[in-house]
Amino acid sequence: MTGPEHQRSLRTRLRSMRPDAFGADPEGVRMERIRNSPNFADGVFRNPEGTRTRPSIPMIEFAKIYFRKEERARRAPVGTVPVHATTLADLSGPPASGLRVTWLGHSSVLTEIDGRRVLFDPVWGERCSPFAFAGPKRVHPAPLPLAAMGPVDAVVISHDHYDHLDLPTIKALAGTDTVFAVPLGVGAHLERWGVAADRIRELDWNETTQIAGISLTATPARHFCGRGMRNQQHTLWASWVVAGPDHRVYHSGDTGYFSGFREIGAEYGPFDATMIQVGAYSEFWPDIHMTPAEGVRAHLDLQGGMPHGVLLPIHWATFNLAPHPWAEPGEWMTDAAAEAGQPVAFPRPGEPFEPAGELPVEPWWRTVSEPIPHPWRSPKGADAGQVRREEVDLAGER
Repeated sequence: MTGPEHQRSLRTRLRSMRPDAFGADPEGVRMERIRNSPNFADGVFRNPEGTRTRPSIPMIEFAKIYFRKEERARRAPVGTVPVHATTLADLSGPPASGLRVTWLGHSSVLTEIDGRRVLFDPVWGERCSPFAFAGPKRVHPAPLPLAAMGPVDAVVISHDHYDHLDLPTIKALAGTDTVFAVPLGVGAHLERWGVAADRIRELDWNETTQIAGISLTATPARHFCGRGMRNQQHTLWASWVVAGPDHRVYHSGDTGYFSGFREIGAEYGPFDATMIQVGAYSEFWPDIHMTPAEGVRAHLDLQGGMPHGVLLPIHWATFNLAPHPWAEPGEWMTDAAAEAGQPVAFPRPGEPFEPAGELPVEPWWRTVSEPIPHPWRSPKGADAGQVRREEVDLAGER
């Protein structure tokens, strides 16, 4: 057999051999919608600004740095990470202020907002990898079992990388009644893993859906996608705005710093709380992740240029994904936030807090970390590029 029928049969056989963790490629009506997106051009999704998505040095050279013995030691805690012990009990009653935020590690956050529960980027798996035997492993356990979380009204996914879209977690949630809000194309993965199509809301940037009386808007981010052997850039990445009648929050997903934060803030802000990615940064990929200084700048952009609300640092302390020391994002964030006069929350994994109440501010990581230098005190008004250059220079001196 030759011709189109043979090709379709071959594609079907190849798809059946694809590891389940790789998910599924968009096709049919979903792919047609992707092609019609204003953010899709020349066969791929595009970033709002020019972006390098690969390390700036050859992979063999980066591997030498990343797997060097002394480098590996810096990327791990020196003791047991203090996970909050009473998460389940603390969540048993409603938040007094109407807004409560619980960081569950990495980018996973439960937000209770105006009587609804929204779970961002839930990852309960042991590794952020397609394989159970290899890949970055958690350095602390999940603060509570997923089954103990109770009902959530919406699960929000920022993009399809393994540390944000976790196969075992999604399969567990597929058996619940929750609705999933995801960027364009990501729904193909969820459907393959058992989530019913009518429980998936798939959004392009600046599109909004209503779930249980709250609005969820996918907003731009500066990143990339992909989880199979081929990275076709056919699934979108996004940050998210969630707004209830009385409160609104922002989750950055993964992103490099870009000018669009000001536009998002002007259109949808200000925010009672922002959840900002400040880990897994490197001078080798400066466009796709933010340093703590850039994270503070992004928060201020989102708030109209002035300190406002509470910043929760995310995307750190759970998986080792970059060459920087394990606790460096927390330590450097104390510097950056203090310089800006911006309130920042430092909860232990699983520790709930209300942005309108007393914030957790103890630098808990210092009990299980080698000392981290405070390497910069950037002049007020210094741009993120200057701060990054200072950080790179200091990294070279260590």
